[in-house]
Amino acid sequence: MKYLLEVAGLKRELPIVKINDNLSIASFVILGDTELVCACAKEIIKKMPPVDVIVTAEAKGIPLAFEISRLLNMKKYIVARKSIKPYMEGLIVDEVVSITTQKKQLLVLDRDDGKELEGKRVAVIDDVISTGESIAALERLVKAAGGMVAAKVAILAEGEASEREDIIFLEKLPIFEE
Repeated sequence: MKYLLEVAGLKRELPIVKINDNLSIASFVILGDTELVCACAKEIIKKMPPVDVIVTAEAKGIPLAFEISRLLNMKKYIVARKSIKPYMEGLIVDEVVSITTQKKQLLVLDRDDGKELEGKRVAVIDDVISTGESIAALERLVKAAGGMVAAKVAILAEGEASEREDIIFLEKLPIFEE
């Protein structure tokens, strides 16, 4: 089974993937899809308020964060890592359970990334917002570092997330309950 998605003037056929006995989702993966990332980034920045810094979680939001930061002429963007790396110091750590991983994961910023957020207007970015757990964990990291979340952004809002008024997104993505 496939789901036909239209976003930012492009069409993609997404495979329907079973998450558990009662739930399936249309699998949306932006990694490697340069055309889609670039088209979506252009549309997203039209909806965003002014921000100083972009933050995303490792790994699927990285190409979108890169392209948005490039279009906004930012010198860098920040990636919350999903594990503690040996070179990281002065850690800011949060935990998240997302719909696709279904197990607890860390999100980690080091001291230098935290300093980049202090007193800044931040956009937290992901490819899809579903339960909102990943974006909420990013928001907690930003606040712990002294930043202010000015925008919560994704290409797609899945299921009930599409009814939220506190997020910026381009299109709705249904969930399939059995």
